[in-house]
Amino acid sequence: MLSSNPAPGFLESLAEGSDQVIFSFEVASQRLSYLNPAFEEVWSQTRRSAVDNPQGLLETVHPEDLAYVRKIYRNVLNGRIIKDAEFRIRTHGGRERWVCVCPHLSEDHSYVMGYVSDVTAQKHYNDTLKKYSDKKNSILNILSHDLAGPLGMIHSLSQMLGDGKEEGAREIIGIIEKSSRQGVQLIQDFIKQEFLESSEVKLIRRRVDLAQAIRESMEEYLATQQLTGKTFRLHASGEPVFLEVDDNKFMQVINNLISNAIKFTPDGGQITVALEDKGETVLVTVADTGVGIPERYHATLFDKFTRARRPGIKGEPSVGLGMSIIKTIVEWHGGRIWFKSAEGKGSTFFIELPR
Repeated sequence: MLSSNPAPGFLESLAEGSDQVIFSFEVASQRLSYLNPAFEEVWSQTRRSAVDNPQGLLETVHPEDLAYVRKIYRNVLNGRIIKDAEFRIRTHGGRERWVCVCPHLSEDHSYVMGYVSDVTAQKHYNDTLKKYSDKKNSILNILSHDLAGPLGMIHSLSQMLGDGKEEGAREIIGIIEKSSRQGVQLIQDFIKQEFLESSEVKLIRRRVDLAQAIRESMEEYLATQQLTGKTFRLHASGEPVFLEVDDNKFMQVINNLISNAIKFTPDGGQITVALEDKGETVLVTVADTGVGIPERYHATLFDKFTRARRPGIKGEPSVGLGMSIIKTIVEWHGGRIWFKSAEGKGSTFFIELPR
């Protein structure tokens, strides 16, 4: 015979069979009133041990994430809605795992309930994709700069050789000139399209070690200093700096700023990327010793289709949308961007993001 109120039993049956950790925590007594079997798979310990010593679960949280977890708990008690909070745990077996918790406060404020997902595999997959995406963007920026000079030289020489030569030779030289010009434009168009397509996709935030993301992005630039003719520097402590950002979009912002620095810095110059944790905010700077930005362009640099767009010192074309999109993406993250520059003394761009 069906129960007149089957919902509780049905929901408990669903929870018992779920591969997500379902929990209920009594705020007043500070004890776990429910844990489903999935807990044992994720934490590699028995439910009984967690129920008997709920505070011991805090000891499994990665030390670098403990303050973050405490903050999430306080925010839940204060009625804030937390959709996805990612942090690391260390299981009894010694493994490090990433988990994502979605907690909710009961209407009478007596329970914190929710579910926890093991997102370790997803996190590693996304990090790997992001790492190679950063490498791709870095290499494209380097190629666009490094090929601009040789192809530009081919273009100029073909024009010189074409003067006064017989018709057949001029035709061949014309093909060389056209091909070299198209080569540079193809690379620039590809970079432009990559950046524009990324900016149009919905912002997807996740908890990211921004220091590690910037270090990985800088690896390609540091490894190819001889190719670009510039010296690259990275100033960041070895400590992780966790922020909730769309790392794909934000790192494209950094790559775009570095690309601009490459275009406007003569060979032998220096480009420096720095990351500073200021507590409530994080400051990222991209500085160069290049030609600088003329004063007349300062007020409109971040405007869409700004008049400040200009070719690089080796003839690299400008998209004209880059700085406008950069400002928009930074503001989507609740941050702000500004710069200091003087002709002949280089430029420094500052991005400040809230923690």
